[in-house]
Amino acid sequence: MNEADQNPTAPRPASSRATEGDPAVVPAFAPPPPGRRRPRYAVVGTGHRAGMYVAALTGDHADVGELVAWCDTNPGRMDWYDAQVGDALGLGGPAGLPQYAAHDVERMVDEQRVDVVVVTTPDHAHAGVVARALDAGADVVVEKPLTTTVEGCRTVVRAVARTGRDVVMTFNYRYAPRNSSLRDVIASGEIGRVTSVHFEWALDTVHGADYFRRWHRDKASSGGLLVHKSSHHFDLVNWWLHDVPARVYASGGLRFYGDANAAARGMGQRPERGTGTTGDPWSLDLTHDPRLQALYLDAEHHDGYRRDQDVFAPGITIEDNMAVVVDYRGGATLTYSLNAHSPWEGYRVTVNGTEGRAELEVVERGAVILGEDGRAVLDPSATPEGAAAQQSRPEGERLLVQRHWEAAREWPIPRGIGGHGGGDAILLMDVFRRDLRLEADPLGRAAGYRDGLRAVAVGIAANRSMVTGQPVHVEDLGLGDLDPAADGDTAEVPVTPPGGLPATGASSVDPTSADPTSADPTSTAVPTGAAR
Repeated sequence: MNEADQNPTAPRPASSRATEGDPAVVPAFAPPPPGRRRPRYAVVGTGHRAGMYVAALTGDHADVGELVAWCDTNPGRMDWYDAQVGDALGLGGPAGLPQYAAHDVERMVDEQRVDVVVVTTPDHAHAGVVARALDAGADVVVEKPLTTTVEGCRTVVRAVARTGRDVVMTFNYRYAPRNSSLRDVIASGEIGRVTSVHFEWALDTVHGADYFRRWHRDKASSGGLLVHKSSHHFDLVNWWLHDVPARVYASGGLRFYGDANAAARGMGQRPERGTGTTGDPWSLDLTHDPRLQALYLDAEHHDGYRRDQDVFAPGITIEDNMAVVVDYRGGATLTYSLNAHSPWEGYRVTVNGTEGRAELEVVERGAVILGEDGRAVLDPSATPEGAAAQQSRPEGERLLVQRHWEAAREWPIPRGIGGHGGGDAILLMDVFRRDLRLEADPLGRAAGYRDGLRAVAVGIAANRSMVTGQPVHVEDLGLGDLDPAADGDTAEVPVTPPGGLPATGASSVDPTSADPTSADPTSTAVPTGAAR
């Protein structure tokens, strides 16, 4: 894996540069049989996040998959990736793969005989693209979150029920060994039956700020951080507990970023965009990253999308401080918090059980240090100030287990490969080679659309709770049976009675969506290429 495939503002701890993993977490695969046809893949949405899949299909997994087409609203981004593929394959020029507009998903699948569509569009477009690809006869690999609204969830469920085709969710955090080790602890019974989980995630003022300059700043596009970002975290808890969220209460607000907060702190006039700005730690200059410049700055004349908006500009409709309480069917309670303007980045998880307690602490970037030019240094360890900060808050991870009446002991964490805690490269093995696995995964890391439903159900319910001020019962969202025991069954179609209300009596439309009277907006052509 190439580090360029990661978000350029995200931390890159030393663990992300590992190239060999521990056999305890890296599965074994058989070689592809001689003469086996390689499945044909198309990418819908050629923003930054698509790079991970493109690199995989032209690198480590080129022997088991073939990239055959692009689909996006922005020809500049498709051209850039096409040139990258040509270079990776040694073609001496662009690959010349066919390019399709957003409304041509079905034609692309038909004309290019596509087996699998990889969906890396903005979040609000996921459901419509997934459904259209399934209906056209392709399987789907989709980035998190599955979708952003109740209607989007139903769109996906109905498409799976109609077609019987496969949807793979790429929850890479499951594959990070530190997270799968915590699942091992819980599953072993070491701490008994889980009674509660506390999960605190801190995004720093480099990575966290980035969500407020991209399309994610618009809640209608991303569902807010409780859907876009936290779906990773809610999936982890669902997976750790092997349980279903039942009731959600949330509180949050925009308390740091945005124009009103800047004015209240007397920040004065702000630049309209980051590119060309000097000495401002909140700005992102796209010319400082060749990949971002090519994908966004050089391509923005096609669609007007600006990747480097000011984080204190008007128009931000998402929260930067959030707290959520989730009650699970099995009796455990999750308390969760997310802060997007922390001075350091990482997370803490505490799991309390009837026989003890497990504690996972991860520091991905111990401090945000400014360079001489006034900009944040992405690798603070390269500066004297950052090296000093490493001593007080060193990057690393530790999993402690302590049973009642015993001393705490450190639980070993195997070595992973690549970014996102060592999980990305292992995830890609499962995405592209899962039919070649030599044995089933004892960790159960592979995720499908129902895992995606359970994860976004928490975020969607939390968004609704922040609007109403009341707890929300997940079953009132009308998403069907979310019990993991039913995961192998045929997709259940959520029923909405003719009167427009689900059987429980709650509204069938997410009240926090941009247009609660409309069908899923992705049923028509939508922008598909912005950065993840």
